This record gives sequence, structure tokens and C-alpha cells, in this order.
Amino acid sequence: MSTSSDIRYQGFRHFAEQVTERTGGSVTVEIFPSATLHGWSEGVDALQGGVSDISWINADNRLPCYAVTSLYPAEVSLERQTELDAAYAELIRAEAAEMNLVPLINSNYSYDQEWWFEEPVDDLGNLDGQLVRSIGPLVSLMIETWGGEPVFVAPREVFQSAERGVVDGINMGVATYSSWQLWTVMPVMVNANLFYGNIQYMMNKSVFDGLTADEQTALTEAAAATEAWLQPLYEAWVDEQVGNAVMSGGGSAVSISDDKRAELISSVADTWNETIDEACGADLAEAFRDLLEDHAP
Repeated sequence: MSTSSDIRYQGFRHFAEQVTERTGGSVTVEIFPSATLHGWSEGVDALQGGVSDISWINADNRLPCYAVTSLYPAEVSLERQTELDAAYAELIRAEAAEMNLVPLINSNYSYDQEWWFEEPVDDLGNLDGQLVRSIGPLVSLMIETWGGEPVFVAPREVFQSAERGVVDGINMGVATYSSWQLWTVMPVMVNANLFYGNIQYMMNKSVFDGLTADEQTALTEAAAATEAWLQPLYEAWVDEQVGNAVMSGGGSAVSISDDKRAELISSVADTWNETIDEACGADLAEAFRDLLEDHAP
């Protein structure tokens, strides 16, 4: 999970407190920050192997629909963020159950997934061969479509890669980027708002099913309450990190126009929809697109 310097850590502490309070102490949550239990991409293995009971789940190929919908090219309104995220969790619940997992808590991810470069970029849609750190297939498709070259860099190696010039640009969440002090090595931010993102923290379903009905309800209600509690704090913290970087003189943040945003999303949407149709099936894929349409600006 996130580092203890990240505002999301405070969210997990709040979640743990809520679980203890709502269950009268019959269920407790112990937090292990900074990937101290397992690596960034090992969530499914960790849950299935008993290393942890709750974990962040990356775009794992064993969850094919989740893998291609947890980051999707779209502009969404965040006015009903928690409602949108909860509905998304329901759409991928059956697939998760097949892997003995149950969605539990959503990460407020749409707000902060952005782009950074060492030098100003005139047009994000014309990367002119630049090497850009990718977090997965959708971002790689975007980078390639816009004339760049995607490079996978593990999270723990991003700072060194940027510092040594292994990559010219980075796609990452603002919160993580700021927590790792990456503004000092790649200070030019392009605020594009190109994604709906929903990173799930899931629970081992056998462990969840082993709780009483009241404990299960308390756990899910604690998760929902934490999402609502954390959202304004998280967004304010992200804004503060960007503001501090710009005001310090070491960073800059440039937003693209609405027309440019629509153009960039359109350039990859058709191809990505084909991927989603194949991974999710036509009915589930359409339900997902309908959900995003319902939450369009």
C-alpha cells in the first residue's frame, strides 16, 4: 500500500479505526505501509497465498475485465465519485469471486493519474519518440499512438530511471509522484485528466465469508465511510502537492484544453473498447461504458 507520508495512509488508519469501532473489536485491521508485506504487483498472489487478507490489486491478467477497465480513457465528473466507484466495484465483483476475492475499498484514482516530463511538451499528442514510463497496456497504447515509446519501470526504480535519463517522461499518480519527491527530477507536469481510474483493494473471499453477517456489514460500511471521509482530504492534498512544487520554483503544471482532451481520448478509445469487449464480454463491457456515460461531465 501507500507510504506513511501519503494522505492515503491516513485513510487506511481511519478505515482500521472504523472497523474496530463498528465490530466492537471483534475484527481488527493491521496496516503494513510501503509494500512491507509484498511487492506492488503481487496482490492476487498475496491474498490467495495468505500473505495478507486485504491488498491493492493491480491490473492482473487473472482478472481480465478488471485489468482493462480499472484505467479507461474517459473524462468523468467527480461530483459523485464514491457512487461511481461503488458501481464499478459491483460490475467486477463476479470476476473477483472466481479468483476467491471480494472488492472492499476503492482508491480515489481518477483525480491524480497524470504525466511529467523533464522539459516542456508542446503537444502531448506528439511525443516525437520520447521514452515514457508506462503503468500498463492502456498507457502504452496512448504513448505509442502519440508517437512515443512506452517503457515499463517498476515503482521502486522510477526515481533512478528519471534521474539517469532512462525515461524522458512519466505516467503516474500525483500522490505517489509527490510522496517519492519526483518533482526534483522531472518537474514539468501535464494536467490532462484523460482517465477514469479505479484501483481496488480486495479481500480474500474465504476470509470475508468466514466473518459473521454483522462483521461483513461492518467491514463494508467502514470501507464506504472511509471513501467518503478521505475524498476531500485526498483531493486537497494532491492539489497542495502540485501547488507546492510550482510555488517552490522547481516545477510547473500546465492543463490541456477541453478540445485537446477530447481529441486525445478519441485517438485511443476505439481500440481500447475492442480490448474491453474481448476481456469483459459484450454485456459487461456495455454496462461499464453506460456507467461512465452516466458520470460524464
